[in-house]
Amino acid sequence: MATDQNKFQAIISHCKEYGFVFPSSEIYDGLSAVYDYGQYGAQLKKNIRDYWWTSMTQMHENIVGIDAAIFMHPTTWKASGHVDNFSDPMIDNKDSKKRYRVDHLLEAHAETLTPEAGDALLQKMNDLLKENDYAGLKQLIESNNIKCTVSGTNNWTDVRQFNLMFSTQLGSVTDEASEIYLRPETAQGIFVNFLNVQKTGRMKIPFGIAQIGKAFRNEIVARQFIFRMREFEQMEMQFFIRPGSQKEWYAYWKEERMKWHQSLGTPATSYRFKDHEKLAHYADAAVDIEYEFPIGFKEVEGIHSRTDFDLKNHQEYSKKKLQYFDPEINQNYIPYVIETSIGLDRMFLLTVCNAYEEQDLSTPEKADSRVVMHFPAKLAPIKLAIFPLTKKDGLPEIARQLMDECKSSFYCFYEEKDAIGKRYRRQDAIGTPFCVTIDHQTKEDNTVTIRYRDSMEQERIPLAEVRERVLKAIL
Repeated sequence: MATDQNKFQAIISHCKEYGFVFPSSEIYDGLSAVYDYGQYGAQLKKNIRDYWWTSMTQMHENIVGIDAAIFMHPTTWKASGHVDNFSDPMIDNKDSKKRYRVDHLLEAHAETLTPEAGDALLQKMNDLLKENDYAGLKQLIESNNIKCTVSGTNNWTDVRQFNLMFSTQLGSVTDEASEIYLRPETAQGIFVNFLNVQKTGRMKIPFGIAQIGKAFRNEIVARQFIFRMREFEQMEMQFFIRPGSQKEWYAYWKEERMKWHQSLGTPATSYRFKDHEKLAHYADAAVDIEYEFPIGFKEVEGIHSRTDFDLKNHQEYSKKKLQYFDPEINQNYIPYVIETSIGLDRMFLLTVCNAYEEQDLSTPEKADSRVVMHFPAKLAPIKLAIFPLTKKDGLPEIARQLMDECKSSFYCFYEEKDAIGKRYRRQDAIGTPFCVTIDHQTKEDNTVTIRYRDSMEQERIPLAEVRERVLKAIL
């Protein structure tokens, strides 16, 4: 698995320098594994979110969207299995007091070995994880002489489970408050609203419920920029089906979700499917869609066949029937579920990594280079940059008129300052696909120069065609 840490660090630096992602609370030295999205990052994130939402709820007639609350009744998490099962095996170094996730510790060591030895180590780890053999995992760490990165020793505690849910208090007086959790996933908000949506929407199986929202996990080993954070956003869809049809629908959504990823122009070779070695307690099949980041292949989306686990457990714990009457077969049953779950922040990072390119444009006469973000036009934070060549002779007025014509249709940017070449470079660095320059010829024949980000080619087109040209590219 090839990695390019230098490129990854360059991308992180670029994200901060150009207003995509900032460390949270940076003036107070930041907060570990928490990030803020800047002006261009927030817009890019919104565009990804909207593209997913449209593809689910607008392009599928049998999928609708909801927005459930972050706080839920605490019994929800007992029914879902999170109270008892939502934990990771952890190990502490006795000298440094630093805590590690066992799988991360072993995966990092595997990357230092030959591919064959690394694969063998990971296979042993997966076998032990399946059996919940914590003593075996500790022995595997010790036998490979894996050391703490801080103390440099292998003086380890026993492996133990650590629950990842954040808890808080609900109520105005602490003594009277009850403990509730920040949701660790958005899926349960869909399951508890299954009947509300089915009845009010008169939905017939098969049908889906989609949701986008924040989730929170107390990751002990949060790392790799925005890839693994404590506060993140999920885009999930639960597809309710007739029991016994899960294999067909699982295969359907596996293929459908990969098509969605590749619809954004990402090379197919950058993606792969990876079946789960150890299935979650609710699943009878599970696969990850992985993307080849500069830090290697990592999970971006999961497709899971969840059986009837969730609705059955919520029915048991709530004592409310969560069944569906199927008129086609004249039966009541608890539906099975196929889940598609994608991390919005990971999709953001994928989009940035896939777009980032450093180009050497030097000629024998002049040294030159640029960083360009090759965002798909539909996702780019800014669609069109409008530049009057000078601040006089009526050019800004023409440029402002074009801005007014376009800004209700898509996000535009206006700038008068600096040489035109510098303005182009700044737009390249934030991924703007089109720049239009209004010059003195515009006053004569109502034409402008449109510049294309990826090729840097320039074309003279009628001013009246600019808006339609951009709209055509972003649809």
